Amino acid sequence: MCKVKAIVGLGNPGAKYDATRHNAGFWFVDEVARQYGGQFRPEAKFHGALARVQVAGEEIWLLKPTTFMNRSGLAVQALARFYKLAPEAILVVHDELDLPVGSVRLKRGGGHGGHNGLKDVIKALGSREFGRLRIGIDHPGDRHKVVDYVLKAPGKTERLHIERAIDEAARYLPEIISGDWAAAMNHLHAFKA
Repeated sequence: MCKVKAIVGLGNPGAKYDATRHNAGFWFVDEVARQYGGQFRPEAKFHGALARVQVAGEEIWLLKPTTFMNRSGLAVQALARFYKLAPEAILVVHDELDLPVGSVRLKRGGGHGGHNGLKDVIKALGSREFGRLRIGIDHPGDRHKVVDYVLKAPGKTERLHIERAIDEAARYLPEIISGDWAAAMNHLHAFKA
């Protein structure tokens, strides 16, 4: 399996969105940067904020697009082109309505499941074969309430469960980076905060 060279957290820029469920991808890359001593800096050519960290002896790029969720592909494409990254070397981290709060799943390829950020990344890369780390935020129960739901902050207990799932996924980052996804998946797919 291909080694991961870049991790892209999906979210929306600005203080207004910082604490919203849709920013779970940002929360993950922020935690990775914190644990591995990375500093995010604005990078206009990548339409986002970029940090560099060393994980398991590998240099990894962390990216937070500042294009808003629906245009995330612009940032991912710019990073992939500049560093000549194959889609398989990119891990996209995002919130997932179809998973319960406090759960996390790892997969390669697949569709977008209605997620506008993923939809744009697939279009921009011309491929579905990038990795995905899906952070469960649960579903409001009614598809008409989804937009409002993802753009609101989770309750205190819910946020704690999401943070625990993020911590657990970050613990398995060395395995994910090195391509040992089976070990990471065996653990993460059984984990429940």
